[in-house]
Amino acid sequence: MSIRHEIFESLPYIDPEPTEPESLAAQSLIAAALPAEQPPHPSLPASTAPAFSPAISALISSTSKLDAIDTARYKPQSASLPADSSLDEATDALARAYTSSSHLATRDLNLSLLADHGKNAWLTGNFHLENILAQLERELAARRAEVDRLALERRRAQDAVAGEMRGLEEAWRTGVGSVLETEVAVESLKAQIREKLKEAQGRA
Repeated sequence: MSIRHEIFESLPYIDPEPTEPESLAAQSLIAAALPAEQPPHPSLPASTAPAFSPAISALISSTSKLDAIDTARYKPQSASLPADSSLDEATDALARAYTSSSHLATRDLNLSLLADHGKNAWLTGNFHLENILAQLERELAARRAEVDRLALERRRAQDAVAGEMRGLEEAWRTGVGSVLETEVAVESLKAQIREKLKEAQGRA
């Protein structure tokens, strides 16, 4: 499927429409000239086959579960210690528990903010994209209007000289016909002259 859908008028407007046999003959010539396999459009990037390293290929083919995320980091740390623990060990365990609790509370707050205001950020991004799309559509409409204006100017210019072109074509056809008639008359006259010369030589 072609990615180009625009069709621009480029043929002369003053030429008569081709007949059905002429159209079929032109289509057959075009089909005969087209290659059997048409290459992709130049605007399309060349297709490349993925070249994975052996390690990536083995990882993709394996069905083992990945342990890429350590879920223990997102679990609260317990401050419970054995009864015979020292004061320093208890202080360190309590500090780690406080740090873990603070981190999880901050993360929960961020997730709640994302749930509440993430939609607004997404809508804002869509708004900017819609503005870009609207600008591109305005530019496309301006280009289409320019193409239509140029096509109208071509139509008017060709219509203005249509009569002159038809007169020149008729004059050309008449001139070609006169040249052919003159050549036929000259050849006929030459044949008569040769015939007269033969008769004169026969009498002599």
